[in-house]
Amino acid sequence: MKLAEIIKQPEGRKLEFKEVLPTKSDLAKTILAFANDAGGELYVGIKDKPREVIGLGEGDLIALEEKISNIIHGQCAPNLLPEITFLRYEEKQIIKVLIHKGNNPPYHLKSKGVMEGTYIRVGSSNRQANTEIIEELERQKMNISFDSELIYLKPFEELDISSFKELYQEETGNELTNQILKKLELYETNQGKKLATNALVLLSDDKLKKELFPYAKVECARFKGIIPGNFIDQKTIDGQVGLQAELAYQFVLRHISEGSVGYEGVYRKDRWEYPVMAIREIIRNAIIHRNYSLTGKDIKIAIFDDKIEITSPGKLLPSVDYEDMESGQSDIRNKILAPVFKRMGIIEQWGSGLQLISDELANYPEIELKWKEPGLAFRVSFIKKNYKELDAMTVEETVEETVEETAEKILKAIKENPKITAKQLQETTGLSRRGVEYNLDKLKKEGKLKRTGSTKSGSWKTIK
Repeated sequence: MKLAEIIKQPEGRKLEFKEVLPTKSDLAKTILAFANDAGGELYVGIKDKPREVIGLGEGDLIALEEKISNIIHGQCAPNLLPEITFLRYEEKQIIKVLIHKGNNPPYHLKSKGVMEGTYIRVGSSNRQANTEIIEELERQKMNISFDSELIYLKPFEELDISSFKELYQEETGNELTNQILKKLELYETNQGKKLATNALVLLSDDKLKKELFPYAKVECARFKGIIPGNFIDQKTIDGQVGLQAELAYQFVLRHISEGSVGYEGVYRKDRWEYPVMAIREIIRNAIIHRNYSLTGKDIKIAIFDDKIEITSPGKLLPSVDYEDMESGQSDIRNKILAPVFKRMGIIEQWGSGLQLISDELANYPEIELKWKEPGLAFRVSFIKKNYKELDAMTVEETVEETVEETAEKILKAIKENPKITAKQLQETTGLSRRGVEYNLDKLKKEGKLKRTGSTKSGSWKTIK
């Protein structure tokens, strides 16, 4: 990409602009974050907000190059070799620092060590890595995946994998024998004992799965309107991961419409309002490629009036680029689960997923696909471009009206019965349990509602 085009790009995972050379610490953190992730480019001499090429003094370039090299060499470990080049843009001098994805992570500040000095790239910022991320970086260095690690808490023979065996036979026509389990690397023999991998536990309905991976689930919700809060329907899918994709997909189909778009000859032609095959592929990818080592995070599928959002724990793999869907990308985070899913037909040929999504989107010009990384997660959104064709102010007023109506219903019910239960509020307002909890919490934060006494025998008090 030419410099003129790069300058127009927003800062992000692999791109940063600085008007002047950052401090030693800030420069080192950016370099480390790039090396621990997908690599990146730092341009010095370009102001970010508003974007403007300021340039550097031509007589300062050599000294700045040496200073950058010394900071990286003195502050960062293991050693990194940056590519530093001088560029000219509209008669102004710029320095470009290119850092490739490192093959020896975790890269960290020498002065703070691995546990306190490792940084990762989250959006356009650098964030100190926690223990889970550092462990993931260590696995990347050894080319092993979290789902391949062994479980010592329960013998392989005692693990309940009956539902997985049933699904496997149903999808492949073959019995799931210990020989096949071994071939699929779902268990290993260690010091004479058969031990299951994390992947096999995730594929099981054993109670150990809920103990070790309580967040290995999909939370589905259909919201009223265009913002979270007012539930129409919801479903928690927390069984073995081999079944989750199809169950989540069926939830989506229940909440979108299929209508006629004309006739081909004498036959009526029906069409879903969203590209459902693309949505199915994104759901499958969310389950297959999510980071199961991250605790406290589940997959979320949110359906609004104007869009569908699918959010999966874990950043997008460094080698995968949603901007280039037609290039046949096939990087895998869960190296044990993915081949199992392929054998059962849950995923197709490696590298064909993004192409499938791209092809179907071509038939839906009214739907826009957007993706972003909100924190340590990856979100794909299917958005109706011409939703109601309302201006921003009208949409905002409509949403605010809906929110206020819901809040008034709850406050009115509480005034009439201060001891009203959450279940009774569900019946009164028509909200789901989570919808009631969300709105109660919101009203408390806004200072409009207060809870007194114990959870069981206490009461609500409205505040003017």
